[in-house]
Amino acid sequence: MSEAGDTFPQPGNTSKPKAGDRRRARGLAMQGLYQRHFSKSPISDIEAEFMIDNDMSKVDVMYFRDILRGVHREQAELDKLIEPYLDRPLKEVDPVELAIVRLGAFELKHRVDVPYKVVINEGIEMAKRFGGTEGHKFVNSVLDKLSRRLRLAETRPR
Repeated sequence: MSEAGDTFPQPGNTSKPKAGDRRRARGLAMQGLYQRHFSKSPISDIEAEFMIDNDMSKVDVMYFRDILRGVHREQAELDKLIEPYLDRPLKEVDPVELAIVRLGAFELKHRVDVPYKVVINEGIEMAKRFGGTEGHKFVNSVLDKLSRRLRLAETRPR
């Protein structure tokens, strides 16, 4: 494994991760980030706890680790990216929605192998499942605007 948990696809591994395995990885990573928001436990402890307490057989574990560690490592930078698109101060954003938006921002920035529409849709679905009543609209708005900045070539009208 490379520096600070970067776990990008390895050469020679031709098996493509299943969408459901990545979806579960995102959900667990979001929950880990939410837990970190309140507990302030080391991210390595949270990762280990999730690895022990969850059935990881149908989870893209490398993806889970990559996004959990990556969002934690780059939190301040990600917050600077998303703040211009918020309708309220960062400290007033619901912790679930904040974890989802940070995760989506990380994917938009670093995981160009994931189409921007997938990042947005996955964020919306997590917000519907875990967030407040209107949280999915907030997540959609922020990630849509951010995708136009970070994925200009992909989002440009043709």
